[in-house]
Amino acid sequence: MRNFDIPDFYRSPIISRVKARRKALDPRKQDFAPSVLDFGSVRIQLARHFGFCFGVENAIEISYKAIAENPGKRIYLLSQMIHNPEVNADLQSRGVQFLQDTLGLPLVPLQTLTPEDVVIVPAFGTTMEMEAKLKDVGVDVQKYNTTCPFVEKVWKRSAQLGAKDYTVVIHGKPQHEETRATFSHAAETGHALVVKDGTEAEWLAQWMEAGHGDVAAFWAKFEGRTTPGFEPEEHLRRVGVVNQTTMLASDTQAIADRIKVAVDANQDAEFANTRDTLCYATNDNQSATRGALLAGGADLALVVGGYNSSNTSHLVELCEETLKTFFVRNELEWKEDGVHHFDIHEGAIQVTADPFPQQGAEGDVPTVLITSGASCPDASVERVLRLVLGHYGGRDVDAVLTEFENSHA
Repeated sequence: MRNFDIPDFYRSPIISRVKARRKALDPRKQDFAPSVLDFGSVRIQLARHFGFCFGVENAIEISYKAIAENPGKRIYLLSQMIHNPEVNADLQSRGVQFLQDTLGLPLVPLQTLTPEDVVIVPAFGTTMEMEAKLKDVGVDVQKYNTTCPFVEKVWKRSAQLGAKDYTVVIHGKPQHEETRATFSHAAETGHALVVKDGTEAEWLAQWMEAGHGDVAAFWAKFEGRTTPGFEPEEHLRRVGVVNQTTMLASDTQAIADRIKVAVDANQDAEFANTRDTLCYATNDNQSATRGALLAGGADLALVVGGYNSSNTSHLVELCEETLKTFFVRNELEWKEDGVHHFDIHEGAIQVTADPFPQQGAEGDVPTVLITSGASCPDASVERVLRLVLGHYGGRDVDAVLTEFENSHA
């Protein structure tokens, strides 16, 4: 896999050494057990995979290249480059402006743009409608297009399905930039419907199995989430399922399996196999989190990343199944009154005065699991790791890393 040119301040000497050793020993990614760093007073479990994925590194490389190549020009991002506050803030500090917010609401009027302006398309991609508007004002939308290749793969598969008269059911968050973009591209060749979770998929499957009966009930559930001219009784007979690439892969597969059962119940219906659209990086991070949880031994999980990051929130969900879990943006969330962490269920910041487990009466050493989302710099994870070490103290970092490398010889 190619190496990207991303700023050194996003990298971590600690994390790089751990990842390099694991990659050398397991290049085919067969071992999802966590890496364990024993500092004596605390053990740190690092998930086998976390941090910047291929698509994110590609987007960062292109964005900084756009800045370097266009001194003096106005440079815009369609919306947040990725869902990480540190990355977006650094780009803004270099003069980059956002054209719209994460919901697609305008921040800068498009009519003020000129052909001389630079517009960066974020990793989530954009809608066909927005692309057309930018072309109308003479902006080159392809020169600095950072759309993730795996998102584009979903678009291509959706187009193939639409061309064969399949309706594309998109498993995603309806207002997420990527889901809106995928929906727009799918609508170019056929019909599409957005399903946000397994509960909605179950409702849809039962509606289909009932013979497409209560159309009013269907529209009460999915109003605003179908393509123009969508006729549920007609357009849910040939179906394929794709996903917003940051969703839980297991959830997408369960949704696809359930809808397939509903489709197969109709003799005239047909279901398309779309397993090849699941994102490898999302799968790896989720599998690594599960691997760490299966390994056991952790007393606490820290998940690092942007609070509006979909893929990160799903890692939080996985960790919460078995561990006390804190979702933190970075090390700055530790304040005088405790750690400020995000509750994904309430959608709000919570404060915990003393989150760290104490040493047991028998001298048991606390173990902290740390992972992060695909949009989180390794440098952020290192700063959180060092904060944990600052709380517990312990052995020299370099000595522990050398020991880790030698023990995995």
